[in-house]
Amino acid sequence: MHPARADIQVDTPEVRVTEWRLVPGSSTGRHVHEMDYVIVPITTSEMTVFAANGERSRARIDAGKSYFRKAGVDHDVHNETTSEIVFLEIELKDQG
Repeated sequence: MHPARADIQVDTPEVRVTEWRLVPGSSTGRHVHEMDYVIVPITTSEMTVFAANGERSRARIDAGKSYFRKAGVDHDVHNETTSEIVFLEIELKDQG
């Protein structure tokens, strides 16, 4: 696996928006989400997700169908398909 490409588009005190591009055979690398976040898929595809305990699962994403996750998710996302996977990650920074 080689690293996915992450392009930070917006980084303010309130929010960070990152465009992720995973070409076939790439991965995000294992990471823990420190903030609540929203994923906005740009492409329709299927990601392979490895949880911290090594459990492997598949997650279908559909272009334009956003989803929300709370902080603390610990995983590595791989592209085992033959097409590029593209999504926006919108991290919600603590306003406290």
